[in-house]
Amino acid sequence: MEPTVCPWCQSEIVWDEEIGPEEHCPHCANELKGYRTLNIALEDEDAEKDAEVYEADYEEASDEEADDLRRIWGAEPESMSTLRTVDKYGEDHDLFAFEEAVEGILDEQEEVPECLHCREYMLFAGTQRVSGEGFQPVNAPLIQGPVLQTPYEMNVYVCPGCFQVQYNLAENDRLQMIKSFIHKKE
Repeated sequence: MEPTVCPWCQSEIVWDEEIGPEEHCPHCANELKGYRTLNIALEDEDAEKDAEVYEADYEEASDEEADDLRRIWGAEPESMSTLRTVDKYGEDHDLFAFEEAVEGILDEQEEVPECLHCREYMLFAGTQRVSGEGFQPVNAPLIQGPVLQTPYEMNVYVCPGCFQVQYNLAENDRLQMIKSFIHKKE
């Protein structure tokens, strides 16, 4: 049987003749049959074209493909430019200089998460310490204690495109959490 190349991760997939063709790549777990290309315009004039592309794709799609399109485009088709709140400040401010500054900051960051809302890379804004006040830890029976002990620190990230804020556990507290799970389970 002839090997296939995954369109997502470019891995060669050799099928088992008894089982037959794979539906998902065993390396990256992406769907092999549903590989599609989407062209997303970033200009406001192209928002109508985006909606037309969405509607055309949606009408031709199977139920599974339609779910994928809804997940990609959202419930209502909208262009990426409507997700970028920063664009509305372009008339009064030099957004090119802003973008250059953002790129410079991102180049110096060790960790660069992606915004869950608009997929822009997020800027590290600082850390926030969480003490016992206002935080009620949950006790997990498996580890016989809280999942997260106070005090702990969170990294704070802000999106330069839509200004959403996200948090994740600081490095030292990640390690502390791992160690506490291992020691409590033993």
